[in-house]
Amino acid sequence: MALMITDECINCDVCEPECPNQAISMGVDYYQIDPARCTECVGHFDEPQCVQVCPVECIPLHPEHVESREALWHKYRRLQGLATS
Repeated sequence: MALMITDECINCDVCEPECPNQAISMGVDYYQIDPARCTECVGHFDEPQCVQVCPVECIPLHPEHVESREALWHKYRRLQGLATS
Protein backbone atom coordinates (compact mmCIF):
# COMPACT_ATOMS: atom_id res chain seq x y z
CA MET A 1 0.00 0.00 0.00
CA ALA A 2 1.17 3.45 -0.66
CA LEU A 3 0.62 6.12 1.93
CA MET A 4 -1.28 9.37 1.50
CA ILE A 5 -1.28 12.74 3.20
CA THR A 6 -4.67 14.03 4.27
CA ASP A 7 -5.91 17.61 4.33
CA GLU A 8 -5.06 17.71 8.02
CA CYS A 9 -1.44 18.36 6.92
CA ILE A 10 -0.04 21.56 8.44
CA ASN A 11 2.80 21.89 5.89
CA CYS A 12 5.44 21.63 8.60
CA ASP A 13 8.02 20.37 6.08
CA VAL A 14 9.31 17.47 8.19
CA CYS A 15 8.10 14.56 6.04
CA GLU A 16 9.57 15.50 2.66
CA PRO A 17 13.27 15.18 3.56
CA GLU A 18 12.64 11.90 5.40
CA CYS A 19 11.39 10.06 2.29
CA PRO A 20 14.16 7.89 0.82
CA ASN A 21 12.27 7.53 -2.48
CA GLN A 22 11.55 11.23 -3.06
CA ALA A 23 7.84 10.33 -3.13
CA ILE A 24 6.73 13.39 -1.14
CA SER A 25 6.32 16.80 -2.72
CA MET A 26 4.36 19.96 -2.12
CA GLY A 27 0.91 19.87 -3.70
CA VAL A 28 -1.47 22.75 -4.31
CA ASP A 29 -2.51 23.11 -0.65
CA TYR A 30 -0.45 20.56 1.28
CA TYR A 31 2.12 17.84 0.78
CA GLN A 32 1.29 14.80 -1.34
CA ILE A 33 2.76 11.34 -1.84
CA ASP A 34 3.34 9.84 -5.29
CA PRO A 35 2.02 6.25 -5.00
CA ALA A 36 4.31 5.15 -7.84
CA ARG A 37 7.34 6.04 -5.68
CA CYS A 38 6.04 5.19 -2.18
CA THR A 39 7.26 1.86 -0.81
CA GLU A 40 6.28 2.63 2.79
CA CYS A 41 10.06 2.64 3.30
CA VAL A 42 10.30 -1.10 2.50
CA GLY A 43 13.92 -1.72 1.57
CA HIS A 44 15.11 1.29 3.57
CA PHE A 45 13.56 1.19 7.06
CA ASP A 46 11.30 -0.99 9.19
CA GLU A 47 8.66 1.75 9.49
CA PRO A 48 7.56 4.56 7.16
CA GLN A 49 9.72 7.51 8.15
CA CYS A 50 7.16 10.15 7.20
CA VAL A 51 4.64 8.58 9.57
CA GLN A 52 7.25 8.52 12.34
CA VAL A 53 7.98 12.26 12.10
CA CYS A 54 4.50 13.62 11.32
CA PRO A 55 3.35 15.75 14.28
CA VAL A 56 -0.36 15.66 13.33
CA GLU A 57 -0.66 12.00 12.29
CA CYS A 58 -2.10 12.78 8.85
CA ILE A 59 -0.39 10.00 6.85
CA PRO A 60 -2.61 6.89 6.63
CA LEU A 61 -2.53 4.04 4.15
CA HIS A 62 -3.97 4.96 0.76
CA PRO A 63 -7.05 2.77 0.21
CA GLU A 64 -6.81 3.07 -3.59
CA HIS A 65 -3.21 1.81 -3.72
CA VAL A 66 -3.21 -1.47 -1.84
CA GLU A 67 0.05 -3.38 -2.29
CA SER A 68 1.55 -6.39 -0.56
CA ARG A 69 4.91 -6.21 1.16
CA GLU A 70 6.30 -8.26 -1.73
CA ALA A 71 4.95 -5.75 -4.27
CA LEU A 72 6.50 -2.90 -2.25
CA TRP A 73 9.82 -4.78 -2.25
CA HIS A 74 9.70 -5.16 -6.04
CA LYS A 75 8.87 -1.45 -6.39
CA TYR A 76 11.83 -0.61 -4.14
CA ARG A 77 14.15 -2.75 -6.29
CA ARG A 78 12.85 -1.11 -9.48
CA LEU A 79 13.29 2.39 -8.06
CA GLN A 80 16.84 1.52 -6.98
CA GLY A 81 17.71 0.07 -10.40
CA LEU A 82 18.08 -3.39 -8.88
CA ALA A 83 15.18 -5.10 -10.66
CA THR A 84 15.98 -8.03 -12.89
CA SER A 85 14.23 -8.69 -16.15
